[in-house]
Amino acid sequence: MEKIMWLVLGGVAFVAALRAGRSPRAMLVGRWALGILLVVFGAGVNALYLVLGTDYYAGFADTSPFTFVRDTWESLVVPNTEFFITLLIVAEATAGALILSGGRRTQIGLVAVIGFHVGQLAFGGVLWIWAPLMLVAFVLLLRAERGAPTAPTRASSVTHVPA
Repeated sequence: MEKIMWLVLGGVAFVAALRAGRSPRAMLVGRWALGILLVVFGAGVNALYLVLGTDYYAGFADTSPFTFVRDTWESLVVPNTEFFITLLIVAEATAGALILSGGRRTQIGLVAVIGFHVGQLAFGGVLWIWAPLMLVAFVLLLRAERGAPTAPTRASSVTHVPA
């Protein structure tokens, strides 16, 4: 189920990102798709896997073309799964919340997930398809967010009415 939702929300975010530079609505749709993806189907699902004690993470680095990544994962992450996956959960939830919050915080969240997805490339396999597509979406959304007009302040939004 979660993999289907990753594809659906990732696809929505990607298509929205393609239009986000010209459409504030598309930018908002992309923001929400990514936020939900990270908070619910990233942090939430990883928390569920962790609580259920699955061995989901044991073979995660097996497809990496880099011996260093496979060996480090096996010797460091797998024996300390609770610690490292808890860090992952906190990072995903934080990035998702930042992206959902709008403004400068959204930009910070997008920069964070750009860095995260660049790091995912070291794991190979399906991530060599997923991460580049998501990187395109994140960069386009970040560009749109940076070009988006800021919300008017209370004082600037009041029009002067002659007496």
